[in-house]
Amino acid sequence: MQEGLLPLFPLQVVLFPGAELPLHIFEDRYKEMIGEAVRDRVEFGVVLASDRGLVNTGCTATVERVLKQYPDGRMDILTLGRRRFEILLLNSERAFLRGSVEFFDDENGEPAPAEIRKQALDGYNEMQALSSDPPLPTEEAGDLRLSFRLAQPVGDLALRQLLLGTRSEAERIRHLADFFPDYLAKQRRVHHVKNIAPRNGRGRPDADHNGHPPDDGDPSE
Repeated sequence: MQEGLLPLFPLQVVLFPGAELPLHIFEDRYKEMIGEAVRDRVEFGVVLASDRGLVNTGCTATVERVLKQYPDGRMDILTLGRRRFEILLLNSERAFLRGSVEFFDDENGEPAPAEIRKQALDGYNEMQALSSDPPLPTEEAGDLRLSFRLAQPVGDLALRQLLLGTRSEAERIRHLADFFPDYLAKQRRVHHVKNIAPRNGRGRPDADHNGHPPDDGDPSE
């Protein structure tokens, strides 16, 4: 099926190796592409579609499970990120894009300095706390691709794309350590605004029309 060309799925997403990505497949061309990927158990490439077109670096995915199939051919699937690649040449002979690609991995195996690594871990754990999500389990801190794990909850596509193309785990950790302080400051402001918005700027809920404060235990809106 692949004939040396990798099927490409342009999305507003940056997929990392080892990360799960659920997808709803509804366009005919991608029904065809994913149908072949499921049938032949082969990879397809997820690439970020920007305003200027496709970016050059992506990550392959495999279909781990078909969650639901619809009578009209649509599918809900769960995919898993596998290998990073660079696009060398695009091919549009079929309904969906394919590309001649070159796979790559890290070139520099040196670990990040302990202080930089701690900054990145602390930033991740604070981000998780702001979202009421659990911190990174201690046993996962030694992951050889820790940077991808720490960046997974971050929605900033520019950072994600930068990390995807960086061929050094130490450099990715440095990027995250530099990124988290400003990102977290913005997230704190967002959470602060959300917390005070229903409180009329006075640090407590508005009174009702009779001047009585609402019952704090009332779950109604």
